[in-house]
Amino acid sequence: MRISVIGCGYLGAVHAACMAKLGHEVVGIDVDERKIAELSAARAPFFEPGLEALLDEVQLTGRLSFTTDMAAAAGSDVHFICVGTPQKKGENRADMTYVNAATHDLLPHLAPGNIVVGKSTVPVGTASRLAGLVTEQEPTAHLVWNPEFLREGHAVADTLSPDRFVYGVADGSEDHPAVAVLDEVYAGSLAGGTPRLVTDHPTAELVKAAANSFLATKISFINSMAEVCEAAGADVTRLADAIGMDDRIGRKFLNAGIGFGGGCLPKDIRAFMARAGELGADQALTFLREVDAINMRRRSRVVELTRELCGGMLLGQRITVLGAAFKPESDDVRDSPALSIAAQLQLQGAVVTVTDPKALANAAKRFPELQYVADLDQAVANADAVLLLTEWQQYRDLDPYEVAEMVGSLRILDGRNVLDAAKWRAAGWTYRGLGRP
Repeated sequence: MRISVIGCGYLGAVHAACMAKLGHEVVGIDVDERKIAELSAARAPFFEPGLEALLDEVQLTGRLSFTTDMAAAAGSDVHFICVGTPQKKGENRADMTYVNAATHDLLPHLAPGNIVVGKSTVPVGTASRLAGLVTEQEPTAHLVWNPEFLREGHAVADTLSPDRFVYGVADGSEDHPAVAVLDEVYAGSLAGGTPRLVTDHPTAELVKAAANSFLATKISFINSMAEVCEAAGADVTRLADAIGMDDRIGRKFLNAGIGFGGGCLPKDIRAFMARAGELGADQALTFLREVDAINMRRRSRVVELTRELCGGMLLGQRITVLGAAFKPESDDVRDSPALSIAAQLQLQGAVVTVTDPKALANAAKRFPELQYVADLDQAVANADAVLLLTEWQQYRDLDPYEVAEMVGSLRILDGRNVLDAAKWRAAGWTYRGLGRP
């Protein structure tokens, strides 16, 4: 099929490449000339494992191109809207500027029978509003809401082999004409056994908001248990193992640490609360305020634990932070708890050095006042304390005896509880985890 993908950020660039991989003829459209130039040269403008190799592969087939010209959408059968919905400045609500602009710019290029597919995470009610604009422009066109469930670091696999498809159509019916079209778009994945669910517009929109809220709640729950464990002298990792054996609970997302960040969970739960308030259902989501508060409290808690680790004073202490990205296998520093903690430590007088395999350039744009060192050995040299805050595999694999030869003091704070505490203590380190005795 002929497909246009509007918006070539984390979601759109991956989606465009994967649709071409599935055999479709795809054009990616974005207003950012630099981004389009990079993608046209088969270079990913951000770090996502496997994406550059995929871009190179599919562009050799001639099925994938990129442009800044919205007119290139004309002639496509299906148009995917993949633009961002960041948190509105000074508010909890989602900023719909890019979704609205993409839709309005697309309207003149719609043809009879076209399908417009929204993949952006939006407040419930958006799809019905945009559907009205689409059918007003072209009565035989349809709008579907098809939320994405990508994990940064696994986005290519999650697009080609997702765990489910959700189609939100106007009448919520399997017989809606857009269902058959999307089935054709995703034929390869559906043939591989991926289940799909057809719903109405608002249900499809709520699926992503509800899923992210549940995951955020699970993370904040185990982090609140970590606080109790610290007070009681218990071990939150063993607690999580025990309750995770209950198949009603499960072990995933029960890793206590410094909390969640990134471009999705924090802003999505806040936008969900804001939209519920607009709908008169704000009391239903008041628990998310505490989920958010617990998550933000983890950052200040790590600062205090670092102070304790350094003998009660941060002033002049040389602190090395391992990790700037909000998660491993990504260069995304949006709302990164690691970077936020590094900045707070510096504000309180510490001399902070940050290292990360992929995210230093983005981190320097966000917090230019911090010191960034790419080389790991150089970054930890003479450190008074080392903080592991993003669990890149190379940090998990560190040899405590080797690192001990480089640092100034043998103190480590394991902000993700991924290190072998006994091994580090045996090497002479003062080890501190979160929610661990």
